Amino acid sequence: MTVPTVTLNNGVEIPQLGFGVFQIHPTDTKDATLAALEVGYRHIDTAEMYGNEKEVGQAVAASGLAREDIFVTSKLNNGFHARDAALKAFDGTLEALGFEYLDLFLIHWPLPKVGDYLETWKAMEEILASGRVKAIGVSNFQQHHLQRLFDEAEIVPAVNQIEVHPYLTQDVLRAFDTEHGIATEAWSPIAQGKVLDDEAITAIADRLGNSPAQVTLRWHIQRGDIVFPKSVTRSRVEENFALFDFALTDADLAALDGLNRDERTGPNPDEFNYIPD
Repeated sequence: MTVPTVTLNNGVEIPQLGFGVFQIHPTDTKDATLAALEVGYRHIDTAEMYGNEKEVGQAVAASGLAREDIFVTSKLNNGFHARDAALKAFDGTLEALGFEYLDLFLIHWPLPKVGDYLETWKAMEEILASGRVKAIGVSNFQQHHLQRLFDEAEIVPAVNQIEVHPYLTQDVLRAFDTEHGIATEAWSPIAQGKVLDDEAITAIADRLGNSPAQVTLRWHIQRGDIVFPKSVTRSRVEENFALFDFALTDADLAALDGLNRDERTGPNPDEFNYIPD
C-alpha cells in the first residue's frame, strides 16, 4: 500500500499519513514505533515535550530500514524559545534520536505571553541553514502569528501543525495556509475519539464497511491534510493505515465538513502559555 506524499514549499516530500507518539509512554514507544514501521508507516511524529524522542530513534535504528526512508518530525519544547536555548534544544533532539539530521523541526506553540516567537523562528532559520534539518515549520500558529513571520522573517514555514477534526474543521486557517504555500498537518484528527460515535460518520462507515476512524482519517486525506494517528494497539495501527483502498464521495466529504462546531479538544493557541518544569 503506497502512502501519497505532500511536497512542501522547499521541495521536501513528506508522507501524508504518519504515526504519532503523543502520550505514548517512553517505555512503550520503541515497540509501538517498530510496529508502525512494520505495518508500513514511514513518517513518525514526536516532540521534545513528549519525552520519547530517544525511543523513536531506537525504533528507527532497530527497524532495519535506511534512515533516509523514514521521515521524522520533532518539535521545540516550550521552555527553549530564546535563540541560544532553541539551538541547544535542537542539538539535544538530534542526540536523543541518534540522528545526524532531522526531516522536520517545528516550534511547538507560539506562547504569546512567554517570549518572542519571532526570535525563535529566526533560530529555526539558523538551524535550517546548518543543513541538519530538511524543513522547518510551526505548530498551533494562528493566522496572525503566521502573518508576523511573513512580515518580519525570511523563510515561510513549510508546515503548520494544528488541531483539525470534523468538530473543528479549521477551514479559514487551512485556506490561509494553502494560500501561502504552507502544508497543514492535523493533530487530534479524531477529536480524541469524540467523533467516532457521530451518526453522520457511523452511517458512512456502515455503508462502506469501514470503521468510523478510517472514515474520519480518509476525510483528512482527501482534504489534503497530513495526518498521524497514534495507537499502541497493533490492530488499530493496521486499521489506521488501511485508508487507500476506498474513497469518500463528495456527499460524504460534505457531511463531515458540516459537523463543524469550532470545538477544541486542546488549548486555544492565543491563550496557551504553558512551560513544562
